[in-house]
Amino acid sequence: MPRSYPDRPMVGVGAVVFKDSEILMIRRGKAPRKGHWSLPGGMQELGETVFAAAAREVLEETSIVIRNIALIDVIDSITPDDEGRVQFHYTLVDVVADWQGGEAVGGDDAMHAEFMPLHRAESLDMWAETHRIIKVARDMRGI
Repeated sequence: MPRSYPDRPMVGVGAVVFKDSEILMIRRGKAPRKGHWSLPGGMQELGETVFAAAAREVLEETSIVIRNIALIDVIDSITPDDEGRVQFHYTLVDVVADWQGGEAVGGDDAMHAEFMPLHRAESLDMWAETHRIIKVARDMRGI
């Protein structure tokens, strides 16, 4: 199924990954929000659990292995085109996880990946939902 102008919503996963007091962030390499800072993540595959999808996508996009995965929230992301037709429609399942290993390197759909201090991530120009999800994840982990 094509990602733009889909027949039905697509399920995506996003991961807030903490390494001590830093957070893993990427610059998106593809639409929607190409070039913007975001959380690592991507599309769930048939037969794959949400947590397995999150672990796979984080590894593919950043070369980071994660552990201690937990659900944060589910978000609807619906993007209309200029004519009001639905161009993108994602059901986004966001999780929080801890770094287990690896060095952050952009790959797959991420043009760049890095661990950064939380105060820097909080100052980035990102989708408001991304900022909210990071705050909820911080509260969940007591960071």
